Amino acid sequence: MKTIIRSAKIIDPKSPFHNKTVDILIADGCISKIGHELANPENYNEIKRDNLHLSVGWFDSSVSLGEPGFEDRETITNGLNIAAKSGFTGIALQPNSFPIIDNQSQVHFVKSKAKGAATELFPIGALTKSSEGKDMAELFDMKNAGAIAFGDYNRSLNNANLLKIALQYTQDFDGLVIAFSQDENIKGNGVANEGVVSTRLGLKGIPNLAEEIEVAKNLFLLEYTGGKLHIPTISTAKSVALIQEAKAKGLHVSSSVAVHHLVLTDEKLEEFDTRFKVTPPLRSKVDQLALIEGVKNGTIDMITSDHNPIDIEHKKMDFDTAKSGTIGLESAFGALLSVLPMEVVIEKLTYGRTIFGLEIPSIIEGQIANISLFDPKGKSTFTKDLIQSKSKNSAFIGTEQKGKVYGIMNQNQLILNL
Repeated sequence: MKTIIRSAKIIDPKSPFHNKTVDILIADGCISKIGHELANPENYNEIKRDNLHLSVGWFDSSVSLGEPGFEDRETITNGLNIAAKSGFTGIALQPNSFPIIDNQSQVHFVKSKAKGAATELFPIGALTKSSEGKDMAELFDMKNAGAIAFGDYNRSLNNANLLKIALQYTQDFDGLVIAFSQDENIKGNGVANEGVVSTRLGLKGIPNLAEEIEVAKNLFLLEYTGGKLHIPTISTAKSVALIQEAKAKGLHVSSSVAVHHLVLTDEKLEEFDTRFKVTPPLRSKVDQLALIEGVKNGTIDMITSDHNPIDIEHKKMDFDTAKSGTIGLESAFGALLSVLPMEVVIEKLTYGRTIFGLEIPSIIEGQIANISLFDPKGKSTFTKDLIQSKSKNSAFIGTEQKGKVYGIMNQNQLILNL
């Protein structure tokens, strides 16, 4: 495929063309020339868009797709197509399918289903067998098969010794352990953030302590064992402070926050709409502001959509029994621009490759074209008819979005929104 991209502003601090508006020639998936008013070689496909910006391809560190087992929620093929049209050239696939991705055969299966897609799929292997928290899964075999990290999606390990052993064992092959942090005993039957809103609505609360006590425990274990630990989707101000303190000690810890925790608060629960039931729960305004500050000051390393499709039968229920989760790929960029500067959004949507040990692309001549195309200007409202995911459980329906995603170029493929 041969393409020339016209008048694109490059956002890539590692590129000599950072913040410059240029033309880009791409041949056979590789950036061959960057410059001003380049001549159009014969048979090159010309791409022009209003206020076109380019960055290194975005990476989402937490995506659930359902397949295998829950294809009614989402398939790998359609999910990767949605990711591409949402600006993501790579996703980390959570292991919460049926069966759970806890062995090398399952890793091979999901990678084979993603073969040929423009958006690359990187599997996360389950940390424990069937994500039951009892016995450690086949971590080294899964690493050799292509797993980039190990964690049980939205499940904490009650057995602290098992996490200790995992942190020690994975050091032998430079593995990354993911430790979702929520004490299930403190959470109990809670379904919403414990606070004024849950009290007023009569919903059972989940206190911030349920997360913070697990974050503190996991950081203590990391300090004892060494190794690499990632704490995903934190949601409280105290969690930010604990991770900041751990980083100051020199611990090898990283963290992420979900888009919905940066943009929404528990005030959204007023109408008992289960689209806003997520794990961890939407928190208070105080926590939201602390998370935004944690992103800006570097305590939080990356932002994830935490895309989690849920079928309507398990979402259109009363608040207590509905499943947690929201889709988020299609709304991620526009929602983030409503609360963060464009440069910060791009940094946090691209830094995940560093944490997960993946190749880091750059927009320079001679490099493989792994880029996201977008316009950071303009406003719109995110509506249900814009959703192309199979599941429609989006917490962002009706929210004001900023900017527009044009698509991606990756794997020698160009995927553009109409």
